[in-house]
Amino acid sequence: MNDIDAWVWWLVGAAALGIPLVVTAMPEFGMLAVGAVAAAVVAGFGLDVVIQVLTFVVVSVALIAVVRPIAARHRNQRPQLATGVDALKGRQAVVLERVDGSGGRIKLAGEIWSARALDAGSTFEVGQEVDVVDIEGATAIVM
Repeated sequence: MNDIDAWVWWLVGAAALGIPLVVTAMPEFGMLAVGAVAAAVVAGFGLDVVIQVLTFVVVSVALIAVVRPIAARHRNQRPQLATGVDALKGRQAVVLERVDGSGGRIKLAGEIWSARALDAGSTFEVGQEVDVVDIEGATAIVM
């Protein structure tokens, strides 16, 4: 162990912590790896082993304490960019065939869709603009 400097061992440890990071996709291993790199820097300056270990612990714990709650908050947020049928809700469409409670056709986002009026008593005539409020299967619900 005397032949290899302590900073090299810390870098080996950081690389070893990077393997489970990639395999398990657990970001905590990455934070521990950054702590090991910080300890390698401290070891490179020739500081004592106790200070190296304290640096590793403090940096790792600080990263976990700060980054984990931020990551959890972002993971729980819904994406702001709507895709698929969710992107069609709220858009306007043009009636191609009379739309009522039993059905009809509209042109929505350049495509022809079957449509149904949200209120069964409502009727929309050809050429009228309607708002898409929901998509049920392949049918747009309009008002």
